[in-house]
Amino acid sequence: MPASGATVEHPRESIDLPIEPEGVDLFLSAPDKKSHGEFLQRVQQMLLDHAFQSTHRESKVARYVEPERLKEIMDLDLKREPSSMEALIGHIRDTMKYSVNTGHPFFVNQLFSSLDPYGLAGGWVTDSLNPSVYTYEVSPVFSLMEEAVLKEMRTIVGFTEGDGIFSPGGSIANGYAINCARFNKMPQIKEKGLHGLPRLVLFTSEDAHYSIKKMAALQGIGSDNVYLVKTEANGKMDVRDLRAQVEKSLEEGAVPFMVSATAGTTVLGAYDPIEEIHEVCKDHGMWLHVDAAWGGGALVSKKYRHLLRGIEKSDSVTWNPHKMLAAPQQCSTFLTKHTKILSQCHSAQAQYLFQKDKFYDTSYDTGDKHIQCGRRADVFKFWLMWKAKGTDGLEKHVDRVFDSAEYFTEKIRGRPGFKLFVERPECTNVTFWYVPPSLLGKESEPDFNQKLHKVAPLMKERMMREGTMMMTYQPLREHPNFFRLVIQNSSLNHNDMDYIVAEIERLGRNL
Repeated sequence: MPASGATVEHPRESIDLPIEPEGVDLFLSAPDKKSHGEFLQRVQQMLLDHAFQSTHRESKVARYVEPERLKEIMDLDLKREPSSMEALIGHIRDTMKYSVNTGHPFFVNQLFSSLDPYGLAGGWVTDSLNPSVYTYEVSPVFSLMEEAVLKEMRTIVGFTEGDGIFSPGGSIANGYAINCARFNKMPQIKEKGLHGLPRLVLFTSEDAHYSIKKMAALQGIGSDNVYLVKTEANGKMDVRDLRAQVEKSLEEGAVPFMVSATAGTTVLGAYDPIEEIHEVCKDHGMWLHVDAAWGGGALVSKKYRHLLRGIEKSDSVTWNPHKMLAAPQQCSTFLTKHTKILSQCHSAQAQYLFQKDKFYDTSYDTGDKHIQCGRRADVFKFWLMWKAKGTDGLEKHVDRVFDSAEYFTEKIRGRPGFKLFVERPECTNVTFWYVPPSLLGKESEPDFNQKLHKVAPLMKERMMREGTMMMTYQPLREHPNFFRLVIQNSSLNHNDMDYIVAEIERLGRNL
């Protein structure tokens, strides 16, 4: 008898397989070497060439074209007749040509960037296998891989046990947190709904990601029941105001059930004081979630891990490897210390998919605990990166991007024309105003802020039209538009920071 769990090879009955057809009609969804080999090889070479060329510093970050003109160039209309191979190659070439090169070193516009070679390879493999991760029988390797990666991430957070899931972005991961927190407070909601129950309220900072309000609206809690807590000057949640708002909600007869702290706010990169917030949650029986989608990468660094002190006391965490750790889009995780809550909260027990009498251990069928059915295997690109670099390599990456941000901050501190918004940034977000020569010395004039507000949009337009760089700007409360440099590409170095400063001065000198 074979050992328990061993694979048993059964002899195949001698039934003749169908003969492979000669050639394949274009409408069939099946690769055929004769029909598609040349096409796929050409596309593969184009992708390789683009990967290396688009990340070269001398290339453009973007080729901006007005929308109506781009519609003409791309020939977006769909027709009844099939296109030729050459036409398809042209469409692919144009798509790459007119898309933003987010892997370019000077794409410092969003909370994602770079083009990791191992992650890229992982994405190609994932797409070629076309998996969906919900049952072990359909996705054996990726089911086990998710378990291994999520377990290690929970260990890094400080959870000794728990569960987790890869989700399609940090917004959905935050939605998981809200749903789990609500179920934890009032489990009857899953079957009975909200009707007849007290008003549920949750709390997050005024600088938190907008997904908290969106997910509260989506889940029937209502965006008005998301209480926005004031922040201090550096962007951290004001815990005194949090306590006051919780007390206010209780006086109103509401039920406070959750606080969502942020570890790395979108604009200022602030880390909320998790330990202090945990004390408030403990006093009022609230679920503590930490949205570390952006700033969670600091957990792998011995030097910067202190920024998330107390995260192990939280109930759940959102952590996006596609942000600070630079995995390809998208790669987002929801982690919780509660072992069974994902299943309890989301299980629908669909019998056509999650049969209990399968021949293998059905605990590896993860699909019933997440809100999707079909789900991409986002894990492989990150797992391959982690294998290639090791945790030590991830730590060096994080330390490098923090070093670049710190160098840039000191480079512009006190430099004519530059004024820091946050004097001592905690994360790799560096926020600042550029004051062109025409406005220098005019800070006391009544229309100074109005004029300064127009500077960043004009400079951004020049960046886009010239394609030399992409950096975002935004207002915040009463403050005029300011720039946000955000760094998660570890190929950037001090020379690049010097270039960015010089390029900002060039773009803005004659405004």
